[in-house]
Amino acid sequence: MSSSFENYQKRRLISSYFSVVLSIALVLFLLGLLGLLILNAKKVSDHFKEQVVVTIYLKEVAKDVEIKQLEKSLAMSNYVKSTEFVSKEQAAESMKAENGEDFMDFLGYNPLQNSIDVHLKADFVTSEHLETIKDEALSKNFVDEVRYDNDLVTLMNNNVKKISFWVLVISGIFTVIAVLLINSSIRLSVYSKRFTIKTMQMVGATKQFIRRPFVWKSVRLGIIGALVALLGVGVVLHYLNKTFPELNLLQNPVLLGALFAGIFLLGIVITWISTFIATQRFLNLKTDQLYY
Repeated sequence: MSSSFENYQKRRLISSYFSVVLSIALVLFLLGLLGLLILNAKKVSDHFKEQVVVTIYLKEVAKDVEIKQLEKSLAMSNYVKSTEFVSKEQAAESMKAENGEDFMDFLGYNPLQNSIDVHLKADFVTSEHLETIKDEALSKNFVDEVRYDNDLVTLMNNNVKKISFWVLVISGIFTVIAVLLINSSIRLSVYSKRFTIKTMQMVGATKQFIRRPFVWKSVRLGIIGALVALLGVGVVLHYLNKTFPELNLLQNPVLLGALFAGIFLLGIVITWISTFIATQRFLNLKTDQLYY
């Protein structure tokens, strides 16, 4: 009978430890994903901004040397990421591939113009910079027109600001929730040992002596939970990097290392503080208050 009770108690203890580790791992895993989002939010927004194309249409009278000089000057500009010359023949082939029919069969000639597609660096994809670039290009007498989607640029910049703000707000809220969840799990674990704590205190053990094993046990559980969370974050990061290689998610190992170290330390600090507070609470309770 005694053996059965001891086995039951061990199973309850293991179950309690497992639930604590699982809750710590899940919370830290979600915090890690949120950290990845914050670290790469600008990189993701920059990637989409740099997909915006400024198309410079050239007049028929434009000479090859003038076009090459314009391309060279654009390439040397601090606001340009890349340029590509698109001949009217290439443009016609692209339209034919998109529409599935050759429009020149109906018209009898190619009405399209030679053009230069310009991809800007993300920091310069604003309405003000684009208007300046447009005016500068139109100052060339062989440039016919400059086109870009100004509405898309405005919408994108406004959405980036809104998303950045809400990501920071959600990060703060989620961090508080994470601390509260881990704290609750630790308190429940310590609560199950409240009578043991009070018994040790009644036989003369000091508060520090009673508290020490609980703190170290929780810290070990926090370390295990943090390692599980880091493993999960690493798997997600590897998958995202393979799926979206253009984002270069592994480009800055120092920041990633700091994120991983932060998650690991957070698991230790939160469990240490939560256990300290929980044990202190039960140490300060009177014996008759343990039943409430």
